Amino acid sequence: MAGISDEDIQKVRDANDVVAVIGERVPVKQKGRDFWCCCPLHQEKTPSFKIDPSTQLWHCFGCGEGGDVFSFIMKTEDMTFPEAVRRLAERAHIDIVEAGGRGSVPASRKARLKDICARTAEFYHTQLMRGRGSEADAARSYLASRGFGGKVPGKWCLGFAPGRGALVRHLSSLGFKADEMVAANVALDGRGALRDRFYNRVMFPIFDVSGDCIAFGGRVIGTGEPKYLNSQETPLFHKSQVLYGLDHAKAAMAATGVAIVVEGYTDVIALHEAGIENAVATLGTALTMRHIRVLSRHASKRIVYLFDGDAAGQRAADRALAFIDKSMTPEAGRSQVDLVAVTLPDNLDPAEFVQARGSDALRELVDDAKPLLEYGIDRRLASHNLDSAEGRARALDDCLAVLAPIKESILAKDYAVRLAGRLRLRENDVLEALAAKEPPRFQGRDDEEAAAAPPPRAKRALSRAERNRLRFEREFLSLAAQHPLVALAHADTLAQIQWHEEVHRLLADSILATLAENPAAAGVDIVTRATLVTPHAPRVLTGGLQREGAEPEAVGAYLAEELALGDAEEAIGALTAQLAGGVAPEEAELLHAAIATLQMDVAARRVAHRAVQHS
Repeated sequence: MAGISDEDIQKVRDANDVVAVIGERVPVKQKGRDFWCCCPLHQEKTPSFKIDPSTQLWHCFGCGEGGDVFSFIMKTEDMTFPEAVRRLAERAHIDIVEAGGRGSVPASRKARLKDICARTAEFYHTQLMRGRGSEADAARSYLASRGFGGKVPGKWCLGFAPGRGALVRHLSSLGFKADEMVAANVALDGRGALRDRFYNRVMFPIFDVSGDCIAFGGRVIGTGEPKYLNSQETPLFHKSQVLYGLDHAKAAMAATGVAIVVEGYTDVIALHEAGIENAVATLGTALTMRHIRVLSRHASKRIVYLFDGDAAGQRAADRALAFIDKSMTPEAGRSQVDLVAVTLPDNLDPAEFVQARGSDALRELVDDAKPLLEYGIDRRLASHNLDSAEGRARALDDCLAVLAPIKESILAKDYAVRLAGRLRLRENDVLEALAAKEPPRFQGRDDEEAAAAPPPRAKRALSRAERNRLRFEREFLSLAAQHPLVALAHADTLAQIQWHEEVHRLLADSILATLAENPAAAGVDIVTRATLVTPHAPRVLTGGLQREGAEPEAVGAYLAEELALGDAEEAIGALTAQLAGGVAPEEAELLHAAIATLQMDVAARRVAHRAVQHS
């Protein structure tokens, strides 16, 4: 599985008790045989996050997430399954052997690429600190001119890329192959001749939240285009998820509850060196919803988007309005995201601002930042002539586009009323216009998320009977996953049920496949395997309500019979519809007989089933 053997996965799981792992992140308290805590995936004050030490599974009844110890690491640290296995292996001091490697503990492909990035960062830093020649001197002079002398280059591992194949030769001497250098995007393959990707640039290594080097940014020395050159997307680096400086800033974010987002490497370094250590930067992309989700895990109070005063900064400010969605409304409850924004005056960037006016002045600006809704509406109003009726009409349409994604919320209606006053319009007219305004498609998503998103689907209006049916399906699957003996006892039911949700069918097939391969599989193994089939598995398989005092075998038998009776009743309905559609007399007689027999059987089973329910 992903190059890691099942034996090693089991070894890592056995060494990482789920209660202990979660307890390292949040305080847990035992109640009965289970442990409870406030969910670390969303903000809450009343614990709704249950950990079952016997099954090694967890489930949050607030946000619906759940899974095993690997799922917890994947969701809290934005990791893939193999990365979560490796992280927990490190925690337990376990060496894992991956397929295709050499030696007793072969490195994975990603580990090799991380090693290349680490060695590349070391090489560039050495070239900056000890390199000779006019180009290296120019790199040091540039950093000194920005106030980045002394200990700053060492703290941020700043470097200089000389180019001319120097890096390729260095990495080759360390045993790295050409295809690995290209995959890490530190070298380019031009018609068989390998060359350095970065040439004559000041280098800014990019680290992930754990402090591992995964990519690079380079600023040209002197004139040249592009001024800034970032690593392209690699197996390690996805710019829509990574923030420069997060490894340095996460502690300050946790302490203050606030994250500050700027636009450049030098801005981040300048702010940190000025004592504002909760600053990070995006990397050649606008802020995305993935960035916001990452920041929300570290900054519990608010995220401040700090825009440059120049034209590029204002374009970024306009793009930021795409992040207005329901998560910013009071209706979102404890999961509400407080995203605020401020533009620096006099066309200054953050580094220039703190150099000219000091860190206290910047802190005052940050403290006075406006909610993104208010910020966006003020910007839209400022771009129109409000002295003319035509200008006010255009301003209204422009501002309502900002509110449209949350038009059902009390917050949007409150802003609409305020807008009516500013535009000298009737409140009811503005509220009606808001109700009719359609939000843009894929509001608040980055391009990658939008491309992967399925087309909008009309919501089904479910009858009470259908809601009950889906609930029984989920409870049966959850019970079967957490109690494999129940699944084995009702394997025929799992295979034959006419599932009303496709994801339920996938989960039933996965449970059966896991038990067919290993009848002694534990519940946590079943959940882990099912998670690889569908990401919805943890929510369903850990979310069943456990009946106090009821034996799992008895509950399983009850649910299996309930689902089987439902299928039988649907079969009667299908036959009745077929009969009503008109058939030959001989076939009609057979259908009548079949329906009567089924009805008698179902009626008798229902009586017995109710007796079990009330016993």
